[in-house]
Amino acid sequence: MLYIGLDVGGMSVKAGVVDESGNILIKSSCPTGVERGHEATIRDMAALSKRIVAECGHSMDEIASVGVGIPGVENPSTGLVPFCNNLHWHDVPLSGMLSDFLGKPVFVDNDATVAGLAESVAGVSRGYDSSVFITLGTGVGGGIVLNRRAFTGAHGVGSEIGHMVVVAGGEPCNCGHRGCWEKYASATAIIRMGGELLAKKPGCALSAAAHGDPARVTAKLVLDLAKAGDEDCMGVFREYVYYLCVGLASLVNILDPEVFVLGGGVSHAGEFLLDAVREELPKHIFYTSMPFAGVELATLGNDAGIIGAAMLGRAHEAGI
Repeated sequence: MLYIGLDVGGMSVKAGVVDESGNILIKSSCPTGVERGHEATIRDMAALSKRIVAECGHSMDEIASVGVGIPGVENPSTGLVPFCNNLHWHDVPLSGMLSDFLGKPVFVDNDATVAGLAESVAGVSRGYDSSVFITLGTGVGGGIVLNRRAFTGAHGVGSEIGHMVVVAGGEPCNCGHRGCWEKYASATAIIRMGGELLAKKPGCALSAAAHGDPARVTAKLVLDLAKAGDEDCMGVFREYVYYLCVGLASLVNILDPEVFVLGGGVSHAGEFLLDAVREELPKHIFYTSMPFAGVELATLGNDAGIIGAAMLGRAHEAGI
Protein backbone atom coordinates (compact mmCIF):
# COMPACT_ATOMS: atom_id res chain seq x y z
CA MET A 1 0.00 0.00 0.00
CA LEU A 2 0.91 3.65 -0.44
CA TYR A 3 0.46 6.66 1.84
CA ILE A 4 0.11 10.40 1.37
CA GLY A 5 2.11 12.71 3.61
CA LEU A 6 1.30 16.42 3.93
CA ASP A 7 3.61 18.91 5.64
CA VAL A 8 1.69 22.13 6.32
CA GLY A 9 3.58 25.35 6.98
CA GLY A 10 2.67 29.00 7.07
CA MET A 11 3.90 29.59 3.52
CA SER A 12 3.45 26.27 1.71
CA VAL A 13 1.94 22.81 1.83
CA LYS A 14 4.36 20.05 0.80
CA ALA A 15 2.91 16.69 -0.22
CA GLY A 16 4.29 13.33 -1.23
CA VAL A 17 3.28 9.78 -2.04
CA VAL A 18 5.29 7.44 0.20
CA ASP A 19 5.70 3.68 0.20
CA GLU A 20 5.75 1.37 3.22
CA SER A 21 9.52 1.77 3.63
CA GLY A 22 9.38 5.56 3.78
CA ASN A 23 10.55 6.19 0.21
CA ILE A 24 9.01 9.22 -1.51
CA LEU A 25 7.72 8.31 -4.98
CA ILE A 26 6.71 11.84 -5.92
CA LYS A 27 6.42 15.17 -4.15
CA SER A 28 5.05 18.61 -4.90
CA SER A 29 3.78 21.69 -3.12
CA CYS A 30 1.30 24.54 -3.24
CA PRO A 31 0.93 27.86 -1.38
CA THR A 32 -0.85 27.61 1.96
CA GLY A 33 -2.76 30.83 1.40
CA VAL A 34 -3.66 31.28 5.04
CA GLU A 35 -5.46 34.55 4.30
CA ARG A 36 -8.20 32.60 2.48
CA GLY A 37 -9.21 30.63 5.56
CA HIS A 38 -8.86 27.00 6.57
CA GLU A 39 -11.48 25.52 4.24
CA ALA A 40 -9.73 26.80 1.11
CA THR A 41 -6.38 25.50 2.40
CA ILE A 42 -7.82 22.06 3.14
CA ARG A 43 -9.47 21.90 -0.30
CA ASP A 44 -6.09 22.71 -1.86
CA MET A 45 -4.47 19.97 0.24
CA ALA A 46 -6.99 17.47 -1.12
CA ALA A 47 -6.51 18.63 -4.71
CA LEU A 48 -2.72 18.47 -4.38
CA SER A 49 -2.95 14.95 -2.94
CA LYS A 50 -5.10 13.70 -5.81
CA ARG A 51 -2.84 15.35 -8.38
CA ILE A 52 0.41 13.80 -7.19
CA VAL A 53 -1.17 10.35 -6.93
CA ALA A 54 -2.28 10.60 -10.56
CA GLU A 55 1.07 12.03 -11.70
CA CYS A 56 3.01 9.08 -10.32
CA GLY A 57 0.76 6.61 -12.15
CA HIS A 58 -1.29 5.35 -9.22
CA SER A 59 -4.90 5.67 -8.12
CA MET A 60 -6.51 6.73 -4.86
CA ASP A 61 -7.61 3.11 -4.42
CA GLU A 62 -3.96 2.27 -3.69
CA ILE A 63 -3.73 4.88 -0.91
CA ALA A 64 -4.17 3.40 2.56
CA SER A 65 -4.30 6.66 4.50
CA VAL A 66 -3.28 10.30 4.64
CA GLY A 67 -1.10 11.88 7.32
CA VAL A 68 -0.68 15.57 8.08
CA GLY A 69 2.03 17.37 10.04
CA ILE A 70 1.05 20.81 11.34
CA PRO A 71 2.72 23.50 13.49
CA GLY A 72 0.25 22.70 16.26
CA VAL A 73 -1.69 19.73 17.63
CA GLU A 74 -5.02 18.00 17.19
CA ASN A 75 -7.20 17.36 20.21
CA PRO A 76 -7.67 13.56 20.18
CA SER A 77 -10.99 13.88 22.05
CA THR A 78 -12.66 16.29 19.62
CA GLY A 79 -10.73 15.79 16.37
CA LEU A 80 -10.25 19.57 16.21
CA VAL A 81 -7.06 21.59 15.83
CA PRO A 82 -7.63 24.01 18.74
CA PHE A 83 -5.15 26.58 17.49
CA CYS A 84 -2.37 26.88 14.98
CA ASN A 85 -0.85 30.34 15.17
CA ASN A 86 1.12 30.21 11.90
CA LEU A 87 -2.03 29.23 10.02
CA HIS A 88 -4.48 31.38 12.00
CA TRP A 89 -6.54 28.27 12.71
CA HIS A 90 -8.87 27.91 15.68
CA ASP A 91 -10.96 24.78 16.31
CA VAL A 92 -10.50 23.51 12.76
CA PRO A 93 -11.83 20.00 11.94
CA LEU A 94 -8.83 19.23 9.74
CA SER A 95 -8.90 15.43 9.77
CA GLY A 96 -12.66 15.24 9.29
CA MET A 97 -12.77 17.70 6.39
CA LEU A 98 -9.78 16.20 4.59
CA SER A 99 -11.16 12.70 5.05
CA ASP A 100 -14.46 13.81 3.52
CA PHE A 101 -12.65 15.31 0.51
CA LEU A 102 -10.40 12.28 -0.09
CA GLY A 103 -12.44 9.36 1.21
CA LYS A 104 -9.47 8.12 3.23
CA PRO A 105 -8.63 7.95 6.94
CA VAL A 106 -6.60 11.00 7.98
CA PHE A 107 -4.11 11.20 10.87
CA VAL A 108 -2.77 14.50 12.21
CA ASP A 109 0.18 15.27 14.47
CA ASN A 110 2.68 17.99 15.31
CA ASP A 111 5.31 18.71 12.63
CA ALA A 112 8.26 18.01 14.94
CA THR A 113 6.65 14.76 16.06
CA VAL A 114 6.24 13.53 12.50
CA ALA A 115 9.83 14.51 11.68
CA GLY A 116 10.96 12.35 14.58
CA LEU A 117 8.82 9.49 13.32
CA ALA A 118 10.35 9.89 9.86
CA GLU A 119 13.90 9.61 11.18
CA SER A 120 12.89 6.46 13.10
CA VAL A 121 11.41 4.86 9.97
CA ALA A 122 13.78 5.97 7.22
CA GLY A 123 16.52 8.06 8.80
CA VAL A 124 19.35 7.98 11.29
CA SER A 125 17.32 6.49 14.17
CA ARG A 126 15.98 3.64 12.06
CA GLY A 127 16.35 0.38 13.98
CA TYR A 128 16.00 2.00 17.39
CA ASP A 129 12.90 1.36 19.50
CA SER A 130 13.11 4.74 21.24
CA SER A 131 14.42 8.10 20.08
CA VAL A 132 13.91 11.81 20.60
CA PHE A 133 14.14 14.14 17.61
CA ILE A 134 14.99 17.73 18.54
CA THR A 135 14.66 20.55 16.05
CA LEU A 136 16.96 23.46 16.89
CA GLY A 137 15.58 26.38 14.93
CA THR A 138 13.70 29.56 15.78
CA GLY A 139 12.42 27.58 18.75
CA VAL A 140 13.01 24.06 20.02
CA GLY A 141 10.59 21.33 18.95
CA GLY A 142 10.52 17.67 19.80
CA GLY A 143 9.43 14.37 18.35
CA ILE A 144 9.37 11.50 20.81
CA VAL A 145 9.26 7.92 19.53
CA LEU A 146 8.70 5.15 22.09
CA ASN A 147 8.33 1.50 21.07
CA ARG A 148 8.62 2.73 17.46
CA ARG A 149 5.45 4.81 17.80
CA ALA A 150 5.15 8.59 18.03
CA PHE A 151 4.37 9.59 21.59
CA THR A 152 2.32 12.71 22.29
CA GLY A 153 0.83 11.95 25.68
CA ALA A 154 -2.74 11.64 26.90
CA HIS A 155 -3.83 14.99 25.50
CA GLY A 156 -1.67 15.35 22.40
CA VAL A 157 0.83 17.84 23.81
CA GLY A 158 3.43 15.48 25.27
CA SER A 159 6.36 16.46 23.07
CA GLU A 160 6.53 20.22 23.73
CA ILE A 161 10.03 19.78 25.09
CA GLY A 162 11.08 23.30 24.13
CA HIS A 163 9.00 24.57 27.04
CA MET A 164 10.71 22.56 29.75
CA VAL A 165 11.99 25.10 32.25
CA VAL A 166 15.78 24.88 32.52
CA VAL A 167 16.39 28.22 34.28
CA ALA A 168 13.85 29.18 36.95
CA GLY A 169 12.86 32.83 36.44
CA GLY A 170 15.09 32.99 33.34
CA GLU A 171 14.62 34.57 29.94
CA PRO A 172 10.98 35.41 29.09
CA CYS A 173 9.48 33.05 26.52
CA ASN A 174 6.81 33.73 23.89
CA CYS A 175 4.62 31.17 25.67
CA GLY A 176 4.26 33.55 28.61
CA HIS A 177 6.57 31.71 31.01
CA ARG A 178 10.25 32.21 31.78
CA GLY A 179 13.35 30.05 31.48
CA CYS A 180 12.06 27.66 28.79
CA TRP A 181 14.62 25.44 27.10
CA GLU A 182 14.06 27.03 23.71
CA LYS A 183 15.20 30.40 25.10
CA TYR A 184 18.64 28.81 25.64
CA ALA A 185 18.94 26.03 23.05
CA SER A 186 17.49 27.53 19.86
CA ALA A 187 19.06 29.47 17.00
CA THR A 188 17.29 32.49 18.47
CA ALA A 189 19.20 31.92 21.71
CA ILE A 190 22.52 32.03 19.85
CA ILE A 191 21.46 35.31 18.24
CA ARG A 192 20.55 36.76 21.65
CA MET A 193 23.88 35.66 23.14
CA GLY A 194 25.71 37.08 20.14
CA GLY A 195 23.94 40.41 20.63
CA GLU A 196 25.00 40.41 24.27
CA LEU A 197 28.59 39.80 23.16
CA LEU A 198 28.44 42.82 20.84
CA ALA A 199 27.23 45.01 23.70
CA LYS A 200 30.02 43.83 26.00
CA LYS A 201 32.86 43.82 23.44
CA PRO A 202 32.22 46.28 20.59
CA GLY A 203 35.63 45.50 19.08
CA CYS A 204 35.19 41.74 18.86
CA ALA A 205 35.34 39.72 15.64
CA LEU A 206 31.58 39.23 15.65
CA SER A 207 31.07 42.98 15.76
CA ALA A 208 33.37 43.40 12.76
CA ALA A 209 31.59 40.65 10.82
CA ALA A 210 28.18 42.15 11.63
CA HIS A 211 29.41 45.72 10.96
CA GLY A 212 28.52 46.59 14.54
CA ASP A 213 24.83 45.99 13.88
CA PRO A 214 23.08 43.55 16.24
CA ALA A 215 20.39 43.05 13.59
CA ARG A 216 23.02 41.40 11.37
CA VAL A 217 23.95 38.79 13.95
CA THR A 218 22.80 35.32 12.90
CA ALA A 219 23.29 31.94 14.51
CA LYS A 220 25.28 30.83 11.45
CA LEU A 221 27.60 33.83 11.72
CA VAL A 222 28.32 33.09 15.40
CA LEU A 223 28.87 29.39 14.72
CA ASP A 224 31.10 30.03 11.70
CA LEU A 225 33.32 32.34 13.77
CA ALA A 226 33.44 29.79 16.57
CA LYS A 227 34.47 27.12 14.08
CA ALA A 228 37.20 29.45 12.82
CA GLY A 229 38.59 29.64 16.35
CA ASP A 230 37.33 33.02 17.55
CA GLU A 231 37.46 32.73 21.35
CA ASP A 232 34.59 35.14 22.02
CA CYS A 233 32.20 33.22 19.77
CA MET A 234 33.53 29.97 21.20
CA GLY A 235 32.39 31.28 24.57
CA VAL A 236 28.88 31.79 23.18
CA PHE A 237 28.99 28.32 21.64
CA ARG A 238 30.12 26.68 24.89
CA GLU A 239 27.28 28.39 26.78
CA TYR A 240 24.81 27.23 24.14
CA VAL A 241 26.04 23.63 24.27
CA TYR A 242 25.89 23.70 28.09
CA TYR A 243 22.18 24.59 28.09
CA LEU A 244 21.42 22.21 25.25
CA CYS A 245 22.92 19.38 27.30
CA VAL A 246 21.08 20.45 30.48
CA GLY A 247 17.85 19.80 28.60
CA LEU A 248 19.09 16.58 27.01
CA ALA A 249 20.09 15.25 30.42
CA SER A 250 16.59 15.92 31.75
CA LEU A 251 15.16 13.93 28.85
CA VAL A 252 17.57 11.10 29.63
CA ASN A 253 16.35 11.07 33.22
CA ILE A 254 12.68 11.07 32.17
CA LEU A 255 12.61 8.95 29.01
CA ASP A 256 15.97 7.16 28.77
CA PRO A 257 15.86 7.02 24.94
CA GLU A 258 18.37 5.07 22.90
CA VAL A 259 19.32 8.05 20.77
CA PHE A 260 18.82 11.79 20.33
CA VAL A 261 18.52 13.12 16.79
CA LEU A 262 19.41 16.78 16.26
CA GLY A 263 17.75 18.64 13.39
CA GLY A 264 16.91 22.22 12.44
CA GLY A 265 19.15 25.08 11.41
CA VAL A 266 21.65 24.81 14.27
CA SER A 267 22.31 21.16 13.39
CA HIS A 268 23.88 22.36 10.14
CA ALA A 269 26.96 23.08 12.24
CA GLY A 270 27.50 19.34 11.78
CA GLU A 271 30.31 17.50 13.52
CA PHE A 272 31.41 20.70 15.26
CA LEU A 273 28.14 20.68 17.21
CA LEU A 274 27.94 16.92 17.52
CA ASP A 275 31.43 16.55 19.01
CA ALA A 276 30.78 19.31 21.54
CA VAL A 277 27.45 17.81 22.65
CA ARG A 278 28.93 14.33 22.97
CA GLU A 279 31.69 15.75 25.16
CA GLU A 280 29.39 17.90 27.34
CA LEU A 281 26.40 15.60 27.85
CA PRO A 282 28.12 13.04 30.14
CA LYS A 283 28.85 15.85 32.61
CA HIS A 284 25.10 16.16 33.26
CA ILE A 285 24.11 12.50 33.38
CA PHE A 286 22.94 11.03 36.71
CA TYR A 287 23.81 7.34 36.19
CA THR A 288 27.28 7.85 34.78
CA SER A 289 28.17 4.17 35.11
CA MET A 290 25.23 3.12 32.91
CA PRO A 291 24.82 3.42 29.14
CA PHE A 292 22.85 6.48 28.01
CA ALA A 293 21.47 7.96 24.81
CA GLY A 294 23.72 8.52 21.84
CA VAL A 295 23.52 11.73 19.81
CA GLU A 296 23.24 11.86 16.01
CA LEU A 297 22.43 14.41 13.31
CA ALA A 298 19.18 14.18 11.35
CA THR A 299 19.57 12.93 7.79
CA LEU A 300 16.21 13.44 6.04
CA GLY A 301 16.18 17.24 5.87
CA ASN A 302 13.07 18.85 4.38
CA ASP A 303 11.62 15.46 3.40
CA ALA A 304 11.14 14.44 7.03
CA GLY A 305 7.78 16.21 7.30
CA ILE A 306 6.32 14.37 4.31
CA ILE A 307 7.71 10.96 5.26
CA GLY A 308 6.74 11.20 8.92
CA ALA A 309 3.22 12.40 8.17
CA ALA A 310 2.71 9.52 5.75
CA MET A 311 3.96 7.05 8.34
CA LEU A 312 1.29 8.11 10.87
CA GLY A 313 -1.22 5.91 9.08
CA ARG A 314 1.22 3.04 8.69
CA ALA A 315 1.93 3.07 12.43
CA HIS A 316 -1.81 3.07 13.14
CA GLU A 317 -2.34 0.08 10.84
CA ALA A 318 0.42 -1.84 12.57
CA GLY A 319 -1.07 -1.09 15.97
CA ILE A 320 2.18 0.38 17.23
